[in-house]
Amino acid sequence: MTKQGLIDQVAESADLSKSQAAEVIDCVVDSIGAALADGDKVSLIGFGTFETRERAAREGRNPQTKEKIKIAAKTVPVFRPGKALRDKVS
Repeated sequence: MTKQGLIDQVAESADLSKSQAAEVIDCVVDSIGAALADGDKVSLIGFGTFETRERAAREGRNPQTKEKIKIAAKTVPVFRPGKALRDKVS
């Protein structure tokens, strides 16, 4: 499903216009992104948890030249699905 498909589905199920549904989805995504950028965890009971994790620095290789390169440490977003979502999918 694409973002537009999600907008269409939310608009239909919540009896909103497509522009209102798009605004709601954009606000939710922006809010989750802002919380993660601040280092917070976002927990949606029954759906899952969005959080950030530190990825350690490591050594990699350039696939073209086989030369060793250093890959810097960084913070990455992760999602852990909740039990209800896992049960629904399986």
